[in-house]
Amino acid sequence: MATLAQAPSRTDTTAPATGAPHLSPSVRHLGPNWYAAVMGTAIVANAGAALPLTGPGPRTACQVVWGLSVLMLLTLLGARTVHWVRHGDQARRHLLDPAVAPFYGCLAMALLAVGGGTLAVGRDVIGAPAAVAADAVLWTVGTLAGLAGAAAIPYLMVTRHRIEPGSASPVWLLPLVAPMVSAALGPALVPHLPAGQWQQALLLVCYALFGMSLLATLLVLPLVLSRLLHHGPLPLALTPTLFLVLGPLGQSTTAVNNLADAAPGVVDPSIAHAMGAFAVLYGVPVMGFALLWLALATALVVRAFRRGMGFSMTWWGFTFPLGTCVTGAAGLALHTGLTAFDWLAVALFAVLVTAVAVAGTRTAAGLARGHLLTPPRPVTP
Repeated sequence: MATLAQAPSRTDTTAPATGAPHLSPSVRHLGPNWYAAVMGTAIVANAGAALPLTGPGPRTACQVVWGLSVLMLLTLLGARTVHWVRHGDQARRHLLDPAVAPFYGCLAMALLAVGGGTLAVGRDVIGAPAAVAADAVLWTVGTLAGLAGAAAIPYLMVTRHRIEPGSASPVWLLPLVAPMVSAALGPALVPHLPAGQWQQALLLVCYALFGMSLLATLLVLPLVLSRLLHHGPLPLALTPTLFLVLGPLGQSTTAVNNLADAAPGVVDPSIAHAMGAFAVLYGVPVMGFALLWLALATALVVRAFRRGMGFSMTWWGFTFPLGTCVTGAAGLALHTGLTAFDWLAVALFAVLVTAVAVAGTRTAAGLARGHLLTPPRPVTP
């Protein structure tokens, strides 16, 4: 994929330049990457609900964040609908731009994250029946959108996009990780289905989604690491996308733990026991690699800050992947009984809240000043 730095003639919706001439903001330049803000906000509520925190205070805070994510999703869906109706040429250009098209995976994950939060914390606000119904709709629509993106975006990369040598990017993971989000959040709906075939089918569908996303991720991750080793660090504005690698790692750990929780009473006891063992045997090594990648990505982000990296919408890349590591660590704490994983989850959650607060504040300020919806300038190395 030609990155934004290597294709200056393409439209860059992920990193508008600071100090660009002021132009009237328009939804014409509202790209699919904006769904990352919804994902990053919703994951705070989802991760908070998974932590071993007691008392009404944390629960209420999670409900407030969930409500905000719902409003953001509805607003963005409306704005993106206007974008497609009034600026269809730009929308099609986004699909044909290898630097932008992978962000269409964010739509599915935004729907899924908000749906998961609705069932996890929103049920206390709107009632359990409404929460289950809303999550079922959002999970179904989000899963279908995720499957479409996981197939369509690679197809476009093969047939329509011009992929430059050494242009592999963590952004390529976005459409591939969406099915993993479905696998992680689908188990919460299992108890609400009729016992027997329906519950078993959903559980095994989630395992299939897990395998689909995992194997696709394993094909792309070596390309990303090879690009870094052979071509050096990413352009400054794209450096936060290194955190996207944490997404499939943390989300897959979350998925196997949630699937193990849903298995008893749904499948044969021996299979349920094996699923519980797999959650630990898979989750612990993957979480270890996630921490290694977190250290590497943090070091490269610090390097980018020292070289003048300014704010762009790529900063939302810090949020959702960290949130998946929080839920993954919380799941491992439950299945291993180790308080160390509880402390890890709480520590990562503190970083997540800070990242969302900073990205949200800077985004709100950029919208108020009209910078984020103006035609972006190309990113330079």
